[in-house]
Amino acid sequence: MSKVTLKNLENKIYIIRGQRVMLDSDLAELYGVETKVLNQAVKRNSERFPIDFMSQCNSSELASLRSQFVTANPTTVWNYKRRAIPYLFTENGVAMLSTVLNSSKAIQVNISIMRIFTKLRSFLLLEKDLNERVTHLEKGTSKLFKVVFERLDTLESEWPGLPKKRRKIGLGNALK
Repeated sequence: MSKVTLKNLENKIYIIRGQRVMLDSDLAELYGVETKVLNQAVKRNSERFPIDFMSQCNSSELASLRSQFVTANPTTVWNYKRRAIPYLFTENGVAMLSTVLNSSKAIQVNISIMRIFTKLRSFLLLEKDLNERVTHLEKGTSKLFKVVFERLDTLESEWPGLPKKRRKIGLGNALK
């Protein structure tokens, strides 16, 4: 793979245990090595990969992963015949891979992946900020409409030309 971009990584990041993770096979493809070679390097340096950096799927997570894979990237073939359960690397685990894989390509790929994780994090923060702003606007709008309708009700009750016991029309009548 020539250059790691958000476009070619978007289908390689999955959500497992509430964390964004990448599969060992996808990372091996990005680094230009076999999955077996990547996993051997990780096993030789297991002290660098605590549970919050890397883990293996349990059976329910594997099913979830497969469903995410199918819906996320239909053009790539999932290897159902793997002998071993795949390793999942968190953002920190991916960063640690550059210390284990001693090649210039691994370092450049890691730099690109870290930049993309940072962009994803900023997108999530932007989304959270936008959600908070919309919620704030909704609350303010609800208060404003409440005041407007109360004033309209007051005006309506004070209006001399309308009969006092007339049938009201509109949504207010349908909700009662």
